[in-house]
Amino acid sequence: MAETQGNEAAQRGTAQGGAAQGQAGPNEVGLGGAGPEENGALLGAGEAFRAEGGTAWDDATPGEEGREPSRLRLAMCRCLSLLYRALSSSAAVYVLAIVVSLAVGAILMLVSGADVVEGYSAMVRGSVFNWKAQSFQGQIAPLTSSIFSSLPLIIAGLALALGFRGGLFNIGGTGQIVAGAIGAAWVGFQCHMPAGVHLLACLLAAVVCGGIYGFIAGFLKATTGANEVIMTIMLNFVATLGLAQLLTYQSFRRPGSGDPRSPTIDATAQLPETAPPFQINGGVVVAILATIFVWWYLERSTWGFELRAVGANPDAAKTAGMSIGKVTTVTLTLSGALCGLAGGVTMTGDLKYLTDDVAGDTGFDAITVALLGRNRPMGTFFAGILFGVFRAGGRTMDAQADVPIDMVLILQSVIVLLIAAPAFVRWLFRLPTGGSDRWRAYLTLAREKAAGQAEASPDSAAQAEDRAPGNGRLRTEAQETDDKKEAFK
Repeated sequence: MAETQGNEAAQRGTAQGGAAQGQAGPNEVGLGGAGPEENGALLGAGEAFRAEGGTAWDDATPGEEGREPSRLRLAMCRCLSLLYRALSSSAAVYVLAIVVSLAVGAILMLVSGADVVEGYSAMVRGSVFNWKAQSFQGQIAPLTSSIFSSLPLIIAGLALALGFRGGLFNIGGTGQIVAGAIGAAWVGFQCHMPAGVHLLACLLAAVVCGGIYGFIAGFLKATTGANEVIMTIMLNFVATLGLAQLLTYQSFRRPGSGDPRSPTIDATAQLPETAPPFQINGGVVVAILATIFVWWYLERSTWGFELRAVGANPDAAKTAGMSIGKVTTVTLTLSGALCGLAGGVTMTGDLKYLTDDVAGDTGFDAITVALLGRNRPMGTFFAGILFGVFRAGGRTMDAQADVPIDMVLILQSVIVLLIAAPAFVRWLFRLPTGGSDRWRAYLTLAREKAAGQAEASPDSAAQAEDRAPGNGRLRTEAQETDDKKEAFK
């Protein structure tokens, strides 16, 4: 049947091609300069091709105006659009910043004469997976060490990210961690309570002490307009020197010891831990709950909305009736409370006694964690885990590959430097800026055309397709009438 229709269509096309050739001028020719027989054969073959279920010829000739894009072209454009959006996003800058930092670290290893492959292999074995271990527990134990090292970084990073979202650059993480550790330690070795209650009391004391220390900066900022950066930096020194002074008092000194350290907190005040070789404790639950709380506070609470509004545009927020002073005070207080919680987790789950270096570099590393996480709760959570990997892997690099542990500090510094200069990263890798998404505009127009054709009738759509410019064949009213008669038969 299809062959018979094809032969009849070819015969009609030959006759019509001859008529069209007869109407042409003396110097004109038909389709592509072909004679009447060739033109008719081309038209007839095209109709036979369509009758057998073939696709239109214009789908096979890209680049012509007025043509509906094929599904393949739309799929390719969608893929290119997704790639364009991925490369123009901020996440691409952060990923490339990590890659560049690893490359810089490799160059420094080569300059110092160390083995790059062995150095990074030791980092992976000490932080993610140790394939040289004899048992499966020993192979995955490094991952638990990375999580253990990341817990205070996650909580302190959430605290600083909260302030950054409110337009407040809190540099006082170290002082607030020290304040929280002092409160947790004092309750831990001075008070004696049942298990569970004692632990909660220590963490609550850490939150209160850290919140009070953050409230000092927030209150002064709200009432006097003092710069929070300078205040929080100075408060760091006050807390550090105050801790050193406390450790000279008899009530904070370990009996019979000349070292500047406090007594060990009671076992009832310590976070539950897993058995060796795993190194992880209940601080994981605290970090997860803190992440959920910060997300809820920022995205679901009224105070969180005010915080984001003030951080985005203080003048507009003030015009809308929001109290800038209240938001500033509450934000820095809550940020200090979370930093104090980080100090409490360090005290009850790691050190278990006070020293003059209880905070370490956590306060300043938390700034990098918050920036790398884009000041978002989930981003900060995973950024903290990444820096925990650096910490755990750095110790293994130093012990097994003779690579100084300071290499980890170099990697972190390069990451911060590149994050602070995203324009440089985009220029270095020729990344798009995302100013004009031409692929998205193309897809929008294509969908609009497809929707318009779907609303049209089948006959109208066929006529519009046949009359579209550049479709590669000529259509006449007589030919359309013959097609309708043939379809009716």
